[in-house]
Amino acid sequence: MSLSPSVYVHPRALCESEDVGPRTRIWAFAHVMKGARLGADCNVGDHAFIESGAVVGDHVTVKNAVQIWSGVTVMDWVFLGPNMIFTNDLNPRVAFKKAPERFLGTLVERGVSIGANATVVCGVTIGEGAFVGAGATVTRDVPAYGVVVGNPARRIGWMCACGEKLPKTLECACGRAYAPDGDRGLKPKA
Repeated sequence: MSLSPSVYVHPRALCESEDVGPRTRIWAFAHVMKGARLGADCNVGDHAFIESGAVVGDHVTVKNAVQIWSGVTVMDWVFLGPNMIFTNDLNPRVAFKKAPERFLGTLVERGVSIGANATVVCGVTIGEGAFVGAGATVTRDVPAYGVVVGNPARRIGWMCACGEKLPKTLECACGRAYAPDGDRGLKPKA
């Protein structure tokens, strides 16, 4: 393997990929398959699984037992809570196995947080800064800075980039302010 010397792979982890960014840590019993891509400064918890064809950006926290399948792209500064899972096939059948290029892609944009035990069904985009509550089942796109909960997940409010729920004014106590951005959700005010 030609990983950067700053990458830490626990002796009981399996990292088959050579595309792992500097200062990334991969903990016990995690499995990163050949062909998976991990950015810099990531933290991959125990028993996590990252399949060939998955892309994980920089500064991503992958908590214990998270499963990231082929076709999933996770951008920078994302938090994936314990036991959350992505899917990549809407209608799997063992007797009719699909080629990976037929799987539906999933995009998790920058700054998203996904809570413990959430399920993200393939083919969706979770917009920048969105927050998915613990145990939610995401079956459709989540708007930027939207807060979604439940099964199926539904939007119950808006979240600031700092992690505080936004009031109706869309102005956070931290000083950030947002404006509606059509179907995309919110966008930061300049």
